Amino acid sequence: MADVSTELVYEVLKQVQQEIRNLRDGQNEVRQELISIRGQLISINQDTSNIYGMLSRQDGRLDKIERRLEL
Repeated sequence: MADVSTELVYEVLKQVQQEIRNLRDGQNEVRQELISIRGQLISINQDTSNIYGMLSRQDGRLDKIERRLEL
């Protein structure tokens, strides 16, 4: 009876090891996706900052034009 239970425990442990491998693989995939999303967010933030800079310059130019036209 001891041999049967030892074999069963061994089989269960092999299954647990496989499940842990699967979880690690899934975790690595999620990590890579998060890295990708983080990179995209950084790009969006830079683009937004560039747009704000352009709007600020346009606002300054518009102020100069209004002053020249005395509006």
